[in-house]
Amino acid sequence: MTTGGLTLANPLWLAPLAGVTTAPVREFFSRLGAGLTHTEMVSCAGLLAGNRKTQDMLKFPPEDEYFSGFFRSPEVPVVLQLFAGDANKMAYGAQAALEAAGSCSFAALGINMACPMPKVMKHGAGAALMSTPKTAFDMTRAVKRLGLPVWVKTRKTPEMPETLRLIERLVEAGADNVCLHGRTPAQRYEGRADRQIVAAAAARFPGKISASGDVCTVEDIKEYLGVGCVGVMLARGALADPYLFPRALSALSYPVPPELTEPTLEQRLDRLKHLGERSRQFHGPRLAAALLKRLTAGALKGMRGSGELRRRAGSATDLDELLQNLGAGLQTLELGGIER
Repeated sequence: MTTGGLTLANPLWLAPLAGVTTAPVREFFSRLGAGLTHTEMVSCAGLLAGNRKTQDMLKFPPEDEYFSGFFRSPEVPVVLQLFAGDANKMAYGAQAALEAAGSCSFAALGINMACPMPKVMKHGAGAALMSTPKTAFDMTRAVKRLGLPVWVKTRKTPEMPETLRLIERLVEAGADNVCLHGRTPAQRYEGRADRQIVAAAAARFPGKISASGDVCTVEDIKEYLGVGCVGVMLARGALADPYLFPRALSALSYPVPPELTEPTLEQRLDRLKHLGERSRQFHGPRLAAALLKRLTAGALKGMRGSGELRRRAGSATDLDELLQNLGAGLQTLELGGIER
């Protein structure tokens, strides 16, 4: 499929998740079938200040032969998700990121206009840009001049006409894709995401709208695609169940290896252990342990009798103990079938 200025293998994409979508995690989900991934939200102010931690977010992992048994589609595109409070800072930050990335290029530049957290909004960034639309449009035009597709992530406003007008102006400013989250900034992540506004936007701007918000099941994905969204971004639903990607792709009639749609316990644990080691090489043991804990419960979702293993993994104090507990799971946990 070709959408948003990119050629993609499928319409299921990994959303940007602060503290989660690091390079090894993006790699992990790419090989579970994600057709596109995002970096974490990267601060343009940090990039311009030469902050080392911010610059580390731009790194790509080296090629890994372990993934030869996973999806081997062409390299899965990565969108660089950026945030800033003004157009100049966004444009210069994006340019600095592209220069720092060197030969490891990003497929598109993402502008975050959706994050509702106070620490982001107090700087005029994230969802605060919805209250300063001229800045949002200037920012989109400035990033568009860098020559890559521009992907904007935003939220709904309290009134539908206002939301549709915001999207219209973003598209006019050069946004190639607008991901709409069906909650207002004030709602943050509470309540139920409004699918009616997403459907209205998809109908009004065909080929331009992707969806986010409460994507937890195959049925959720089908509903968003059914109303005309060109793609669906999985966020918390992917953490709660990483294998939602291959199951949904199979349900959408994409060819998926059986070891992904019906993975054995051994395969699940092996992939988790590899992710842990990959993260250790890339980030060090502390962050690797935190990332692995975030994904372990979801990756073992539906395995009867896995409660004790999940508990032991959650109580591990360091990466080595966590990996040891996962390894011991092969000897202590019997596969009782997978519940859907």
